[in-house]
Amino acid sequence: MNRFQTVKKCTSGAALCLSFLLIANLTKAQDGIKDILSFGKAASEQQHALNSRDSKVITAGLNEPARVLLPMQTPTFEGGTIAFKMAVDPVKQNYFTVKFWGSDRDKSMIMLFAEGKQVGYRHLGDIDLLWLGNGQPAFDERFFYVTIPIPLQQTTGKTQMDLELRSYGDIWGYGYTFAQYQRNMTKPSLGFYKAYTHTSTMIEPPKDEVQGKAISNPPLRKGPGEEMLTVLKNRVNKELMDIFKLTRALNQHEIMFLAPAYEVKWTVAYHNPEVVAKIARGMDEHYKKFLDDPKLIYTDQTIYNGDWLVTGPIGRAIVQLWPELKPMLDQTVDDGKGNQISHRKAWSILMDEGIKHSATHRRHYTNQSMIIDMFLYDCNRALQLLDPAKALPEEKTLGYLHESVGLKPWLGKETPTGPERNLGDNYWQLTEKGLTKELGYVGYYGEVLDWIVDMYKTTGKHGVPGSGDPEIKKQLLKMANARSYFRYPALDPDGFKAMRIEAVIGWRDGSHYPGDVIYGDRGIAWDATPLMTAAATLDPQMVGIAQQMIADNQFFKILQDKMDLKGIRVTKSLLNIPDEYELIKKQKVQKVSLPMADNMPDFIFSDEEDGVVAIKNGNERLYASLYWRARNAINRLAKVHYITPTIDRLSNIYIHSEFEPSGMTYIRQNWVNLGFQGGREFYKGIASAHTGEELPIAKIPGGVKFKPGDENVYAGKASFYSMEYGKYLIAMNTTKHKSFGLIIPEGFKNAINLKTKKIITAGKLTVSPFSTLVFVKK
Repeated sequence: MNRFQTVKKCTSGAALCLSFLLIANLTKAQDGIKDILSFGKAASEQQHALNSRDSKVITAGLNEPARVLLPMQTPTFEGGTIAFKMAVDPVKQNYFTVKFWGSDRDKSMIMLFAEGKQVGYRHLGDIDLLWLGNGQPAFDERFFYVTIPIPLQQTTGKTQMDLELRSYGDIWGYGYTFAQYQRNMTKPSLGFYKAYTHTSTMIEPPKDEVQGKAISNPPLRKGPGEEMLTVLKNRVNKELMDIFKLTRALNQHEIMFLAPAYEVKWTVAYHNPEVVAKIARGMDEHYKKFLDDPKLIYTDQTIYNGDWLVTGPIGRAIVQLWPELKPMLDQTVDDGKGNQISHRKAWSILMDEGIKHSATHRRHYTNQSMIIDMFLYDCNRALQLLDPAKALPEEKTLGYLHESVGLKPWLGKETPTGPERNLGDNYWQLTEKGLTKELGYVGYYGEVLDWIVDMYKTTGKHGVPGSGDPEIKKQLLKMANARSYFRYPALDPDGFKAMRIEAVIGWRDGSHYPGDVIYGDRGIAWDATPLMTAAATLDPQMVGIAQQMIADNQFFKILQDKMDLKGIRVTKSLLNIPDEYELIKKQKVQKVSLPMADNMPDFIFSDEEDGVVAIKNGNERLYASLYWRARNAINRLAKVHYITPTIDRLSNIYIHSEFEPSGMTYIRQNWVNLGFQGGREFYKGIASAHTGEELPIAKIPGGVKFKPGDENVYAGKASFYSMEYGKYLIAMNTTKHKSFGLIIPEGFKNAINLKTKKIITAGKLTVSPFSTLVFVKK
């Protein structure tokens, strides 16, 4: 039976279509547990007909028994398996939950199989994989629970089903061959303590189950300390000296590192004339290579993402070293083909070609849009100096930047007839509240503050702090404020007090639980520093967050971890850190912390454009993406991260959605890896449990090119969401001009509106346009 059968009764002319009406009470949150399997306990395993291969029983978390899956004797990408039978409900939506120990450090992948078919997708699917570890303890000395849905088409009419857990090595999501993508499993998996089948959206373990204790007042780190600045300077200067020793011409990454180092006083490059000579030679050689291969503009293999950066690193160096390079412009150089050409003309050609490529290859994912547009701007800024007549008007390239940071509608790449407008005339890269839209909330890829700081600086007068475009600065601070809600208190990998990024509910985040230690900027990123937004703006709130990081003794630890990374982009990012640190040390102490910090008041942050909510309620934090990885169609799925002092829950669940139908549907294919595009289907012989499921597609705005199967920002976005999860009821209206009625479930009569603190007295409430209501049971 098809969950979307009733959708076929909806017509394209209907004003509104309710999704998923087939099963009554499908999302009722408080239905009970159907079955519990206690791993490592012989009686329970026997009762569930457990059969395992390459596994063993251990006693670990709080002296509780568990079962781990082992690598093969000769390691391959596959590890051990556990098969068993569990009870399910024959009518309602069933969920499967596993209890894990939060102190395990694991890098395995675990997939659930139901009746021999794979549940969920291995990489960034809307129905998530069960587990992919990143080697860090997720929830020290306490248990966490991971929940995913079992396909209704598999459980309908059954009271029991065959389930299996299969282990694999971890993956590298950017790999395009199997050898790149899938790693062997070489170490045992994390421990499986219990498994549950249930029809509630949130698992509520029996009260007599063993749980860890809340960790109050975690200790502060003792080190590292300021000695890391000496280590940093030594690394930078060593790599600069290595570049000075090169006999070949510099590539663009080396040019982009050397040029700003010329103005950093503590480096060996400071006002060193050899810097200018080497950079000029590197630019000349790049031109010669371009003559041999014009595609070099976007295929430069010596830099990362050459089609995004084009010749922007050279352009930026020209602007940064303009007083030193200007006397050289009319000198000539051999072009490698026996002709003489001036530096001015050769470099101008490189800039002009970079601009043309970037303008005609703009991308709509926000981080990519920002990077491409910023380096386009750098090329044009250099061309304005080299050959003003050929440069685009400043307002044109600044306009691209404004599009990429959400100050103007994003109109897409340039075509012979004007902007492509592939997402229409009114698509904005940022939400009104300052989050990126890729397509919904993203964790790591949404951490674009480093690019905006870079953009802000590059629009200013070189060497003059605070002279960048003021509108970009305003957006930078809006974004920084919005991102601040997505850091929660936790322990770092060594058990010390920290704040971590929320990435569980991120669209483009894979093995990011727990998230990195982050306060303001994502300092561990290649091009970022931990203090860059605070130092660039000196905004009191950003300074306060930076001071919180320093007070928690996490600044130098982040710096230490960053220096474990290799690569010239990482080394380049270290250039500004000593001066940023000294600047922040001089600032007045701000009485500001990240919103989720223990000493901060309760709040509800919602972003209706991204379909995301962040809640602080006493000592509980709840993050939910109600619009969850719905790339192709309405899927009615949500992702929830619910943090309490003693239990952490990660849940992939079905919720209630209402939307305007297009009349089109999307049918899930037999894909097991990338469920949204069918790419890299390396796992032959494995069938998807979701094949054939039919999903309705929401109305697509006029003028937007679309066909079923396309990824589209409109295809899967609902107009209204409501979600019951434990004691929480959340209702979100994503439209700007329509109200929706919320029928209060029986279990939430007399619940409290978390914002107004008023008790629900009516059986139905109105959810106003572009608003979110949160209720909590007393």
